[in-house]
Order: sequence, then structure tokens, then C-alpha cells
Amino acid sequence: MIKGLKKIVDGKVFQGIILFVIIFNCILMGLETIKGLSDNVVYVFATINTVCLWIFIAEIIIKVLAYGLDYFKDPWNWFDMFIVGISMVSGLPFMAAFRAMRVLRVLKSLKALRGTKLIGSVKHLQVIIGAIIKSIPSILWTGILLILIYYIFALIGVNLFGEAFPDWFGTIGKAMYTLFQVMTLESWSMGISRPVMEVFSYAWAYFVPFVLLSSFIVMNVVVGIVVNAISEVTAEENAMAEAAEAAEAAEGGSSEAVEASKSNGELIKEIRSLKDQLDRLEKSLEQAK
Repeated sequence: MIKGLKKIVDGKVFQGIILFVIIFNCILMGLETIKGLSDNVVYVFATINTVCLWIFIAEIIIKVLAYGLDYFKDPWNWFDMFIVGISMVSGLPFMAAFRAMRVLRVLKSLKALRGTKLIGSVKHLQVIIGAIIKSIPSILWTGILLILIYYIFALIGVNLFGEAFPDWFGTIGKAMYTLFQVMTLESWSMGISRPVMEVFSYAWAYFVPFVLLSSFIVMNVVVGIVVNAISEVTAEENAMAEAAEAAEAAEGGSSEAVEASKSNGELIKEIRSLKDQLDRLEKSLEQAK
């Protein structure tokens, strides 16, 4: 029964139905944002949305029954459960906006449609998303480094410019917010650094190193982490594809070997039969003499 259930879950029909429900539900969520809808239409949309949610819940339950504990080994399944879980609590006021994250389930469902032309168009997008997820730990450590840089420069800024510019450097919080604006390079020169330099001529020695550290070095480190993760994920995908091809080739080779051994066995039997017939013929000739 479990094998049959797994075959159904892995089938393109099941995956296609789930994909259709997801896309339909995404379109429905977009239609719900239209202003001026009547109460009846809103009720119908809400009912259909609830039905779609229950279909997603049933999908997860069926897959858990089909795959067992192996279901939880795939990160995409955890992502799937996270999105559906958010949808289940989206009735709460502060969680309603997160219901739109259900759109991301399209990526997971498209991933399941292996062997179709549709998957090729989103394969690169899946690689990028997988790389971003894989690079999160390294990015978090980079974020900690960036916070330390912020804190150090904020302390220096409060001590140097706090009295003259209390709106920008009056407290640690204000200084860190000002430094965030400087890091984004949004009006940092004419709006912040030059007014400060009019009072403190040496302020350039404060702003220039911070811009170099935060905007260029640290941000480039983040970009490098993501690019490296993309390369690793791509290599893993290629390795998995090669392994699958090798497995298929091995299965094909083994079946050919089995057929060859069967044919050889039949040939040996025929040879033995012919030999027996020759022996009987020789004996009959000897008796005739």
C-alpha cells in the first residue's frame, strides 16, 4: 500500500494537480486585494482559499505516509511545511500579510516535476534560492561583524560629534541609524559628512574608513559568500544528475547482462542436447555393426 501511495505521490498527475491548486490559489489571493468586492464574493473567495489550504495539508499528510521519516530529510519539504503552517495561522491579524508567502510553494512544486520542460525554466532560480539558504550561516556571521563595526564607529561618533550634532550622534541608537544611512550611500556626503566636516575638519577620517569597511568590503564579502554558495549548489546538482544517469546506466547494463546470461544458458542447454543426441546416434551405429 505504501509503495502504491509513493508511486501516486511521485506521479506527474499528482504533482500537476498540486501545482494547479497552488497557482490558482495565488491568483485568488491577488483577486482578494481588489477593492469594492461584494460580501458574497469575499465569502466565496475565503471558502475557496480554505479548501485550497486543506488540500495542501492533505498533500503533506499523504507524503508523510508515503515517504515516512525520509520526508523530513528534504529541506524543500521543511520549507513546504513552513509555508503551509504560516497559511494556517494567517487568520491572526499580525500574520495575515504572510499568507502571500504561499506563492513560494510554486518553486517547490515545480521542482517535483522532473523530466518536464517547465522545470528547466526555473532550475536556475531554484539554484539561487538554495544557495541563499545555504549561505545564511555565513551571512549571519558577516552580520555580526558588521554590527561590531557599527557599534565601534557609533561609540566614536557619539564621543566626537554627539554634542555638536545630537540629532545624528546624540545616542548610540541615533549614531547607528546615521551610520546605516551612510552605509547605503544615500545623501551621506552632502547630507551628513560635509555638514560635520564644517565643524570638525578631521571628520573625513571617520566617515571614509566606515564607508570602505561597511559598503565595499563587508558587502562584497556577502556577495562572495552567495556566489560561492551558488557554485557549490550547482556542483551538487550536477553531481546528483550524473549519479542518477550512472544509476540508470547501471540498471540498464545489469538487465542486459541478465538477458545475455539467460541466452547463454539456453545455448549451453541446446549444445548439451545436441551432444546427447550424437552420443545416442554413435551407440546405435555401433550396435548396427
